[in-house]
Parts: sequence; C-alpha cells; structure tokens
Amino acid sequence: MEQRSGGQPAVARADVRERILDTASDLFYRRGVRAVGVDLVVEMAGVAKTSLYRHFRTKDELIAAFLQREDEDFWANWDRVAAVHPEDGAAELEGQLAWIAERVGRPHYRGCPQLNVAAEFPDEEHPARIVARRHKQALYLRLKGIARRLGVQYPELLATQLTVVINGAFVSSQALSTGDAAQTLVQMARALIAATSDENARGAAT
Repeated sequence: MEQRSGGQPAVARADVRERILDTASDLFYRRGVRAVGVDLVVEMAGVAKTSLYRHFRTKDELIAAFLQREDEDFWANWDRVAAVHPEDGAAELEGQLAWIAERVGRPHYRGCPQLNVAAEFPDEEHPARIVARRHKQALYLRLKGIARRLGVQYPELLATQLTVVINGAFVSSQALSTGDAAQTLVQMARALIAATSDENARGAAT
C-alpha cells in the first residue's frame, strides 16, 4: 500500500477526503453554502478540523471542490446521452432535455448547484463562482454544437435560447413535475428550432 513516511496510507487519506467532500456537498446543497460552516462539516463528517484543512486549505476551496464534483456528474450524464445519438442532433437534444427534466423533477431537488452558489457569491473572482461560470459556458458551447448539427442559420442564437430555457427549468423546479418538465422543455426546444427553421426558409426565399 502506498504510504508517505510517517503519514497515513494513501487510501486512508483519500477516504477521509471523500468523506469530508460527501458531507460538505450534502450540507451545501440542502442548506446553502453560506449557512454551513466548517465546524458543522467536521462534526457531521466525524473528522478533526485539521483533517479538513489538510485536504482543503480554505472553505472556498471546499466549495469549489463541491461544484467541480457536480460539474463532473452533470457532464458524465450528458456524455452518456451524446454517445447514443452521435449522428442525430435533434434526438440528442431531446435526450439531454429528458434526463435534465428527470433531475429537475426529483422530490428533493433544490436547483442547479452552480446557479445556487453563484447567487450567494457576487464576487466574479470567487473560486466557486469561477467553476460555476465555466460550467455555464460549457453548457452553451455544447448546445451550440448541437445547434450546428441541426443546420440552423444562427446556431449561436439557438444555443443562447436553449441555455436560457434549461436554466429556467433549474430555477422553476418547484413548479414542475418530471412529466411537466420533460414535456415543457421538449416543446420549447422544438418551437425554437422551428422558428429558426422558418427564418432559414424566409432567407432562402429572398
């Protein structure tokens, strides 16, 4: 087993880090980041405060790690759907919207973690805000890629509109069941694509 001289085994250190991050992630998501202090995290995780600071130098670093984990989970789901529809942009888009709707409709869903944290920290240079901003930029870029595969005239515009629709679903979760969310997201996406297609047709006619 890998081990530093005089230190904990590497596996044990990783387990402690994951326990801290698991606990912090649950608390941050359910209660909000500002409402949760490191004392509560170490109490609920059952570790010493020195252990927390050994793995995360500051609370801000812990928050950023929480968002990074959420980011990786989100894109793992996205990539899984994308792999099923490599040649069909429309089918991929509806597949992406379907699992997003399922997530939004969960009983204990409390919104998009990136949006939640960004709302709590107005400082654009806060580490967590940077992670959140990168996540939303990545969402736009992936949607633009799908829009280009759809052959619309203005893929950047469609990607922006779809980004607004998806983020709107994240903040409207309390008003949507899973079925409502899926139907609403797909209908809105189809309407936006149809509107863009109409613009294409009018442009070709002139």
